[in-house]
Amino acid sequence: MPAPRLEQALSYVKDRKQFGKPIADFQATQFRLADMATELDAARLLVHRAAASLDAKSPEATQHAAMAKRFATDVGFQVVDEALQLHGGYGYLKDFPVERLLRDLRVHRILEGTNEIMRVIIARKLLAD
Repeated sequence: MPAPRLEQALSYVKDRKQFGKPIADFQATQFRLADMATELDAARLLVHRAAASLDAKSPEATQHAAMAKRFATDVGFQVVDEALQLHGGYGYLKDFPVERLLRDLRVHRILEGTNEIMRVIIARKLLAD
């Protein structure tokens, strides 16, 4: 099942018409949507692996959590940026939630340790082995 915001983008591209047909019919739009869904699923899987590692008290739990945090926050921002692009000028209007999401998601790349710090944690673990 797609994430709620991806569902909104899917609904929008099915309704929005350009050149007399829904923009969902254009291959470039379809490729964007496919990439968005794939990236979200990959991020979700990394988060699940990190949670399982933490539950199991695995020695790799810190590395898995850093990877998941870095990837999921970057992907979340990229997917919302793509959704905004699909919405065109409407994406900047407060009537569409994608505008607020873009602002809100940006901060997640900073909170709980910046993504640069997550990269340091990951690299240290890789180089220690």
